[in-house]
Amino acid sequence: MSAELRSLRDDPFELLLLLEMRLRATKLDIAAGQAESWTGLGFRIGRSWLAVPKDDVREVIVPPKPTRVPNAKPWMSGVANVRGELLTIVDLPRLLGVEGDAESRARRLLVFNSERVPAGFLVDEVAGYRQFSPTEQRHEIKQESGAFAPFLLGAFVRDGQPWLAFSLHRVVQGGEFLMAGL
Repeated sequence: MSAELRSLRDDPFELLLLLEMRLRATKLDIAAGQAESWTGLGFRIGRSWLAVPKDDVREVIVPPKPTRVPNAKPWMSGVANVRGELLTIVDLPRLLGVEGDAESRARRLLVFNSERVPAGFLVDEVAGYRQFSPTEQRHEIKQESGAFAPFLLGAFVRDGQPWLAFSLHRVVQGGEFLMAGL
């Protein structure tokens, strides 16, 4: 661990921000030509296709039946025991205020890869890993992405289909996520 990271050991929020900046610099600096490609786990919410950095998701599972939490916001579906770990189940479309497909049989839970934030995010469908090249990056799409915009790392277009590079880290750092109680 570098001295810079050790100095932030007692300030986890700042440490997370620094790590995210480093990840973005190494994984998404495609425009500067420093990376040959970017790989993300593709998923759908409503009609939008998104991709999270492959390291942001520990596993993808069929959503477990959650136990409701009293006085929680509607987007917090509840908690569930997944392999001995209590996970907060977050309905990502509801959290973002986007119309999702809650009745879809393809609905999956993306288990966030974090020991500090035990959470799973419900999405409408998972498309598997997608690899994007520098020529597919489109900065203009990022500005036109509505409710997704605060959580985006970038955007790509492949075969005419826009893909939004989405950060679950930004979601868990956001004010709405941190205020799950009514």
